[in-house]
Amino acid sequence: MINRNVALRVGRPTDNLEKITEMYTKGLGFQVIGGFDNHGDFSGRMVGHPKHHFHLEFTTHAIEKAGRAPTLENLLVFYVPDNNEYKEAIERISKSGFKKVKSFNPYWEGGAQTFEDLDGYRVVISNAESPF
Repeated sequence: MINRNVALRVGRPTDNLEKITEMYTKGLGFQVIGGFDNHGDFSGRMVGHPKHHFHLEFTTHAIEKAGRAPTLENLLVFYVPDNNEYKEAIERISKSGFKKVKSFNPYWEGGAQTFEDLDGYRVVISNAESPF
């Protein structure tokens, strides 16, 4: 089993590197914690919290297009059990360029809200404790 202290990076492509980076930093309260430009036709930004064991990496290619999310179930889910923090999270993401959408999976329609970014990838903010 992988040790719980190992860092996890979730990477995905985008054709909108700067806009996506801004959406996720403003909308989720992340920081840009790293990045690179023109590295073998790739540029990228890592966003997250410096002390957390996970972060997101967005990359773009100088020639190849990334396109949109392949399905409506490409989700990042954040469990925010505190009601005040949940309300703040919903307000922040609503003002950052994400579009509120109806969830493809009806499970998320109870006690959660779903948002879509410029590329069609979705973020769920759930007002609940993680079940895990």
